[in-house]
Amino acid sequence: MTAEKPANRSAAATVVVVSAATFLASLDLFIVNVAFPDIRRTFHSADLASMSWILNAYTIVFVAVLTPAGRLGDRYGHRRIFLAGLTVFLAGSLACGLSTTFAMLVASRVLQALGAGMLMPSSLALLLAAVPADRRTRAVGMWSAVGAMAAALGPPLGGALVGFSWQWIFLVNLPIGVLVVGVGRFILRETSPSGSYVPDLIGALALVVGVAALVWALIEVPTFSNGAIVALAATVGVAAITVTVWRSHGHHTPIIDLVAIRATPLWISCLMQLLFATAFGAMLLGNVLFLIIVWHETPAAAGFLLSPGAIVVVVVSATVTGRLIDRWGVGFVAATGAVLYAAGAIVWLCRVGADPNYLIDFLPGQILTGTGIGLVMPSLSSVPGRALPAHRWGAGSALMNTARQLGTVFGTVFVTLVYQPVIDLSAVRLGWVLIVAAAVASALAAVALAVNWASRSGGVTGPGLRKGLQANLLRPTVQTPTRAGDPLNL
Repeated sequence: MTAEKPANRSAAATVVVVSAATFLASLDLFIVNVAFPDIRRTFHSADLASMSWILNAYTIVFVAVLTPAGRLGDRYGHRRIFLAGLTVFLAGSLACGLSTTFAMLVASRVLQALGAGMLMPSSLALLLAAVPADRRTRAVGMWSAVGAMAAALGPPLGGALVGFSWQWIFLVNLPIGVLVVGVGRFILRETSPSGSYVPDLIGALALVVGVAALVWALIEVPTFSNGAIVALAATVGVAAITVTVWRSHGHHTPIIDLVAIRATPLWISCLMQLLFATAFGAMLLGNVLFLIIVWHETPAAAGFLLSPGAIVVVVVSATVTGRLIDRWGVGFVAATGAVLYAAGAIVWLCRVGADPNYLIDFLPGQILTGTGIGLVMPSLSSVPGRALPAHRWGAGSALMNTARQLGTVFGTVFVTLVYQPVIDLSAVRLGWVLIVAAAVASALAAVALAVNWASRSGGVTGPGLRKGLQANLLRPTVQTPTRAGDPLNL
């Protein structure tokens, strides 16, 4: 009992440290948009197209780095990669706050994203390694809730900080980040490296180029400024990712873990993550634009009105989701959350009009979508720890995060497309229809997997269904060995 208490305290401290870093990295994906007018006034030469790269540069590099960083953490230790990534992120944050030219600001955002992409997969791997197996679901729920809360709090927090100076949206990272680095050096325990081989650097470079090119093409699609260049970027992206997959078949330390991705829980969860994040990203951008342009709220007021959803996410993730997952399984809980999320958007479609009526028309939909996020995000984030051996947690987490960020890009692109040429209530409604479609597709993926496991566990009704639901997403259909003596033990 005496030895158990320090272990519990150490695990709790690890959860706090990695969650704090995750909050900062996720926050900077969403905090900048409300500062656009102030930044543009500072750099008079920046037009709107150029301004978009303050967001785009961060998203592209962040997504592209996730998977290589996860593999590096698996090979060299996640504590090392986590602390290095957080240090790079803080250096980029300081450079953003001190930027004297627009080009320097964009370059600093790239540095920020490099650090964020390094620390994100290792943060989950460190959490999984520190927390006992019977408590991982709830710990991952907190970790996931922090990331979702950061995304939802981006607009309100950004609006508040811009009131002082736009530089503060970057400089606010420094005191928290420095404290996390200092405490992390004493609290975090290094994970065991899984091998002495150097990861496939050519495959890593090809993956970075491929993801960056595809994301850039997606971001540029709504402008239709140069279709040939967009098509070329998409072609380069597909070709580069193909090279990565090809090299991953034969390399002793592949950058994409093809054995892990063949595990049914992981690839289904990545698909679910992609679909749900599409709905999530569309909501984040679409509702900000709706409140500001259709309901004529100020950016600060719009951010404040969106904050109840973030509160619901935290409450549900921290108090309910873990117990539900332990009782019913990941697939059932994720499906329920996705359905609730779709129901929230349906409420907006049925209730919200051009005349503001926040408490009656808009808030109920926020409660439903916040509940859905609080159920889905922790459920999917727990899959790498449940479905993969310890030395593959970083790779699995990176794949999940990549699907999440790509889904956010998809959602942003779809909203940008349907909101052109005029942002009015009809365009916003179409955006909500897209949210419903993506959320329902995510729910169907979860239900299909749950029913599949139920059918293997003694029937699809009564106790058989319950048993199958509890078993779903806990074992893969593929049991391919990764190397001699190292089976995918699930």
